Amino acid sequence: MERFADRTALVTGSTRGIGAGVARRLAAEGASVVVTGRTREAGEAVAGEISEAGGEAAFVRADMREPDDIATLVDAAVERFGGLDVLVNNAGVETNTAADEATEDDWDFVVETDFRSYWLCARRAVRHMDDGAIVNVSSNHARLTMPEMFPYNAVKAGIDGMTRAMALDFGPRVRVNTVNPGWVAIDRTTGDMDPDYREHLESIHPTGRLGTPADVAGAVAFLASDDAAFVTGASLLVDGGRTAVMQDDALPDYRARREGER
Repeated sequence: MERFADRTALVTGSTRGIGAGVARRLAAEGASVVVTGRTREAGEAVAGEISEAGGEAAFVRADMREPDDIATLVDAAVERFGGLDVLVNNAGVETNTAADEATEDDWDFVVETDFRSYWLCARRAVRHMDDGAIVNVSSNHARLTMPEMFPYNAVKAGIDGMTRAMALDFGPRVRVNTVNPGWVAIDRTTGDMDPDYREHLESIHPTGRLGTPADVAGAVAFLASDDAAFVTGASLLVDGGRTAVMQDDALPDYRARREGER
């Protein structure tokens, strides 16, 4: 597919994990991709992989907590490739803190990276978009959550609201949607995970497995493409059905019983 031929895409937080997967997918479909993050070596490696695969990519270093970096990043993408058609806001961090334990520093760290940067990137990007698409990467924590995930869970819920506001304010020229991933197997989430615990996590997903960056990238590519030309202000869960499960033990027990009856 060449759904993004002659288009430029900027993917924040794309030096690894989900962001790198999205950058690779958009490039594979013809986009010129700007890879960005704080780690130059990792970012240049992703851009290099895309180029070696026959795509076109460039790395621009930026810290999403720095407004000046964000402005420079967007302008550099436009200057490098002559325009900007797709923005994927993906950069994110989290702290394992409860609402009564989180500090103001924790709050600033997460809110500035995961929330304010999305707004600043989008506000700058729409200046250069005549017919564009923005995809904000949130989480299924926007719908259901766990203890000690504050303020990450609050911010992810806020991203869904931000998307709706942007869809109204930036339309009709620019569509804005959210992807809400669940458990995705990347180094940060599963690198040191106990095998038994991973097996348990897989068992409580209707799909029977955890997600991959490619799973999320496919959803992002759809929402950013003309195939989703009549979709804006939407939030798409990409969590293997995790939020459809009410009781964790019910699904694996049900499967075991069904297998025994066959």
